[in-house]
Amino acid sequence: MRPQRQKWFIPLGLLLLPHLLLANIQDASDEMTVISGSNVTLKISNVTHNYKQLAWFYNDNQKIVEQESKGPKYFKSQFKDRVRLGLDHTLFIYNVRKEDSSTYILKVLKESGKEISQYISLKVLDPVPEPVIKIEKIQEESNRCHLKLSCEIEGLSASWYGDSRPFPKEIHSNVLEITVNPQNYSKSYTCQVSNAVSSKNDTVYFTLPCTLDYGHCILLHSSQLTGHASPRLSCHHRPDGTVWRLATRQPSYHRHILRARKRKKHSPCPL
Repeated sequence: MRPQRQKWFIPLGLLLLPHLLLANIQDASDEMTVISGSNVTLKISNVTHNYKQLAWFYNDNQKIVEQESKGPKYFKSQFKDRVRLGLDHTLFIYNVRKEDSSTYILKVLKESGKEISQYISLKVLDPVPEPVIKIEKIQEESNRCHLKLSCEIEGLSASWYGDSRPFPKEIHSNVLEITVNPQNYSKSYTCQVSNAVSSKNDTVYFTLPCTLDYGHCILLHSSQLTGHASPRLSCHHRPDGTVWRLATRQPSYHRHILRARKRKKHSPCPL
């Protein structure tokens, strides 16, 4: 019968060390979550030295390595050149992949003929991709500014922050739509996506009465510039010559961020 499993919580800072992480589980029937590309150590404590046979399994049927009198014997598997058995029966897996996720089994056959199985569950996750905030709408009305932002990330839910403070949990979606005024607004709005092993974010910056700054391109509501309902565009050059610009779509003031385009430094800002 399997012993009851216990949950282990690995510090996020440790998990985010790319390619250098060495995750270590020392008790039987544990579970761990790691980032793909890291190096993992699966260790069972208190393994008896008086045994007839010792082997690590990827699952109930696939054997990875078996300890023999002449040394370890490795079996054909997905772990070719990525696995090593240590002197203390620790299993080292290098450059782990998502398909390495499984419940690993250490089976020990004692001299008495009794077999003991101990389990470690491993879950491998890829780091989340970089999110991109898309400015769907910015409109000034009666000393208020209506903002609609979307966070383009496939397959993940976003969390939103205003000045590093989280919005209510019910706003945990890929769209943030709010109306702000001089008494109640944030200087920045951040979209964050995360999983158990990584976290990334994107931020836009807000200035009263109704201005958004994304990178080096500033979008002003039309009335701030001319007093008329005609869309306007302001964009800036980065030091490397990249230009960020925003396209407008009349008459709804929807703004869409276009991909950065390489241009020569000091070239005119395209309108």
